[in-house]
Amino acid sequence: MAKFDYVLAKTLEDAVHLLNEPNIRSIPLAGGTDIYVAIRVNPIWFDRLVDIRRIPELSQITQEGDVVSLGAAVTFSHAIANPILQKVAPFLVEACSTIGGPAVRNCGTFGGNVSNAAACADSLPALVCLEAVAHLRSPKGKRQLKVEDLVTGPHETKIESGELLTHFTFKVPPEKARSCFIKIGRREAQSISRLSIAVIGAVDSTGMVDYIRVCPGAAVATPVRFPHVEAVLLGKKPDEEIITAAAEQLVVDMIVSTGRRWSTEYKEITLKAIAERSLTKIFLEDGQHVN
Repeated sequence: MAKFDYVLAKTLEDAVHLLNEPNIRSIPLAGGTDIYVAIRVNPIWFDRLVDIRRIPELSQITQEGDVVSLGAAVTFSHAIANPILQKVAPFLVEACSTIGGPAVRNCGTFGGNVSNAAACADSLPALVCLEAVAHLRSPKGKRQLKVEDLVTGPHETKIESGELLTHFTFKVPPEKARSCFIKIGRREAQSISRLSIAVIGAVDSTGMVDYIRVCPGAAVATPVRFPHVEAVLLGKKPDEEIITAAAEQLVVDMIVSTGRRWSTEYKEITLKAIAERSLTKIFLEDGQHVN
């Protein structure tokens, strides 16, 4: 195995400085679950790992008013146990609970999951539904990008060399909103998503849909909301017919995005089924929310 250096950053300023030292290809290390796998099969693309796990701000989950802040080094196990996320984003908690096994959830982080940008990344659909914003820092200053805009393709993002992803923020969904995350894998435990879907929605006092966000995972090249699907539901009283129409629209839009491929026949059937199941749960079943 090729050799590389390691250094521990103790503050955000320290991390940004270390990531941008000249003539050293440095990348941040948090959980390492993606990096340690990649270096077994790929040529080493860095000279040094900058460990950011000891920087307190990166591991915090806070809420101020209607805005939740989620540190980039927050682990999935931390998220699952967090009362703020359990209350305001239960489908994000459910997504985290499907990631790998306990060892992966104890190490894997939101920042790593988003930065690696695998098409099957389980946290991404829920973050996109929440319209989460990624906060980045570099010697040039700070900038913000919606997660939906940050990811540009499988394993491709707009994160620049030397830039540190510090945290995510999102507004608390309406109190009446209900959410659902469904994942389809090859097996029940520790499976990689073949398809997934995150949905959050709410109805007004007359029973009409007035809030809806739909984002499938591993269906198209990047995790995005599907506005045509949401338009089918908005302003309508949800019933089986409307839900079926929305699910069929999702399949149509997926094929427009990807074209017909070897996996399309499977995805047509499966995506329609999990879309119908998730929309039925949040709009037609009893309960305050669905995990």
